[in-house]
Parts: sequence; structure tokens; C-alpha cells
Amino acid sequence: MTNFSEHKIGVVIPYYNAAKHIEKVVEKLPEYIDTIIIVDDCGKEPLPENLVAETKLTDRIVVVKNKKNSGVGGATKSGFKKAIELELDYVIKVDSDDQMDSAFIPDLLRPLIENTAEYAKGNRFKDFKALRQMPLTRKIGNLGLSFLIKAASGYWNNFDPTNGFFAIKVDLLKKLDFNNIHRDYYFESSLISELYFHEARIKDVPMPANYGDEKSSMQVWKIPFIFIPKLTKTFFKRIVKSYFIYDFNIASIYLLFGFPMFLFGLIYGVYNWIHYASIGEFTPTGTIMLITVSLILGFQLLLQAIQFDILKAPKSVS
Repeated sequence: MTNFSEHKIGVVIPYYNAAKHIEKVVEKLPEYIDTIIIVDDCGKEPLPENLVAETKLTDRIVVVKNKKNSGVGGATKSGFKKAIELELDYVIKVDSDDQMDSAFIPDLLRPLIENTAEYAKGNRFKDFKALRQMPLTRKIGNLGLSFLIKAASGYWNNFDPTNGFFAIKVDLLKKLDFNNIHRDYYFESSLISELYFHEARIKDVPMPANYGDEKSSMQVWKIPFIFIPKLTKTFFKRIVKSYFIYDFNIASIYLLFGFPMFLFGLIYGVYNWIHYASIGEFTPTGTIMLITVSLILGFQLLLQAIQFDILKAPKSVS
């Protein structure tokens, strides 16, 4: 039985235009939470004045006021810095809109305290019944993004990476470069990508999705334009760092020969197909063989590199 009261545990709540929810969120937090860090991110709805004055949790609440709106990621980073300053052991990030069930906080903390993971997050895709309650647009978007973020971040064994309900060891926070963690909707993805370089183990905690009357300010049609360029940059940055700067292994060889070979076969094949089609002649057999061998060998080497990358992903202890 895990004794949570033996540890210094904090909660970071990025607050933005959630005046009718924030008090309920704070009241639902477990008694063993030592510090509740509320980051006021300069929204149109100011933090309720009676939150600290009337609540029985007054001595546990710390309010951090941002000078200007910095987004959910920026607000959370401000809370993280405060958690480091207060020398907490673990910190949980909870949104202020009351869409995260605090009953799952013990499930997030347990892997960290038992040292089977350094980061634990919710996974809304384990419970099929709960999944049916998720809005269709969010469901499709999360499924597609989850796969892309797996490839970009290197955490192939984890799902629902955009889930913002998570717990993390403060000792790990101290090692992170906050400049590499975005302040906008890419926050969770960039955080996980940064964890990869510290070989942090991530534990998925099954939990249902909960959507109240709050509407996301993120418009669905903008998601591909916001995430895909950033994910592409994250992917190539990770590959270069992991296989050509921080290390050089068999996967580096696969990539070094496989990618140019496949690219050569693709470009040379398209060029010859257009060229010989335009002059009305059949492509020479030797040319076809060169193109085919380049494509097949290049593709096989890339598959081997992908397999190595999947096996290399940091895994939590079950």
C-alpha cells in the first residue's frame, strides 16, 4: 500500500477563463497534496477572489501570476519552475476546467513513487465504453496524432500522447531544457519528445475521457497545419541526435545507406518513367533492375531502422 503522505506532492493548475470550475477542481484534490500551484494565465475571467480567502486549503495554495498570457504550456512551465523552487518530489498537472477526474491521481503517482516510471499520463483509449463518449472529431484527431507523435518522439509503446493529465518526478523536471518545451497546443508533444533524450520511462494509466460544457479553443481544421510541421522537425531532430550525434549504432548504418538508396530509386525511377514515356520507348531492363533493387534494399534497410527504433524506446516496468 503506497503511503502518499510520506512524499512532497504538488499539483499544477494552469488557470485560464475557468472561473466557474476552478473552485470545484481545487476541492476535489486529495488531502495528501501538499501544495496546489495555480498559475493565473491572464484570461478574461480573473481568478475568483474567494478561492484562497474562503477555502480550507488556503495554506496549501500558491498562486503564480503570469505577466502575460503564455498558453497552457507556458503556464504549466511556470508551475513546474515553482514546484522546483518549492523542492517538491512529484507534481501532477491538472486542468482548471474540471474535465480531469482527480480520483485517478493515485494511479498517476504510484508508478513514480514505486520507481517503475518517471512520467505517468492518462490514456483515454483503453476503455471502449468511455471512448464512445469522446466527440468524433477529437477521437479521429487523437488517433492520427498519436501515431505521428509516436514516430516523432520515439515513444512507440505509449498511446494518447496529447493527454494533459499527467504526473512527473521533479528531479526529472530539473534536468529538462524548458526552452525546448512549447507553450502552445504542442506542449505535451514537445515535453514527451524532450523526455526521450533523458531516457525517461512513461507509464500509461487507463482512464475515461470526460468532456463537460467547456469547448476547446483549438479548431479541428487547424490541427494538421499546427502539428505536422512541428512533428516533422521533432522527428528529424530526434533521429539526428539519437543516431548521429549522441550515438552511432547499427540503426545509424541502416539509415545512412537505406535512406539515400530508397530516395535514389524513387527519384531515378520517376525520372526514367517520365523520360521513356515521353519518347514512346520501353525502359531498358537494366535500368528497371537498378531502380527495383535500390527501392527494395533501401526500403528493407529503413524497415530495419524502424524496428530498432521501436525496440529502443524507453519502457516502464510493469
